[in-house]
Amino acid sequence: MTAQVPEDGTLLPLMEEFYTIQGEGYNTGKAAYFIRLGGCDVGCHWCDVKESWDASIHPLTSADQIVTNALQFPAKTVVVTGGEPLIYNLDYLTAQMKEKGVTTFIETSGAYPLSGHWDWICLSPKKFKAPQPAIAQQAHELKVIVFNKSDFDWAEQYAELVSPGCKLYLQPEWSKAKEVTPLIIDYVMANPKWEISLQTHKYLNIP
Repeated sequence: MTAQVPEDGTLLPLMEEFYTIQGEGYNTGKAAYFIRLGGCDVGCHWCDVKESWDASIHPLTSADQIVTNALQFPAKTVVVTGGEPLIYNLDYLTAQMKEKGVTTFIETSGAYPLSGHWDWICLSPKKFKAPQPAIAQQAHELKVIVFNKSDFDWAEQYAELVSPGCKLYLQPEWSKAKEVTPLIIDYVMANPKWEISLQTHKYLNIP
C-alpha cells in the first residue's frame, strides 16, 4: 500500500486538502487547513471517509507543495488526518511547516509510531487496531468514538494510559448519535473528567 511513498516523507499520498473550521474535540471552532492523507489499514466499519483507505488511488504529492498550499490561507494552523497519517514519516512535512510558523495538529488512531513535530496530538484509538502505548503518553487529547455501551469501559482503559493533563472526550458516532448521545450525557455527568465532543462541522454543513 505504501511502497511508492519515500521513507523521508518528501512525497505523500494526498487525498484532499481544504480550509475549514475544526469541527471536533478541543480545537472545535478554530479555522484550520486540513490535509487528509490516503492510506489506512485500521478498518473502522463506520468510517465516513472509506475512500481514504487505499493509498494507491491518491496522487503522490510533494510535501513542499502541500506546505505552500497551506500558507495561502489566513489561519496558520494545519490539521493532518487521514486515513491514518502516521503510516508515513511526517518529520519533513511538519519541519517545513514549523519553519514557516505554522501550528501543527494531528489526528491519529495511534496504530503506528509517532513521527512529526506537533503542537497538538489528538489520539482517537480504535478497537480494530490498538494504538502504540508511547503515543498515549504524548497525546494532548483522547477522543473516543462511542458506537455502543461497551465503548465506555473501553474508553476508560485508554484514559488510564494518557498523561494527567490530557483532555478526555467522548464523541457519538454520527450514524448512532440519536441512540448514544443520551448515554454520553449521562456518563459525562456521572464522570466529569470526560467532556462531550460533537461533530459540529456536520451541523454547520461544512467539510
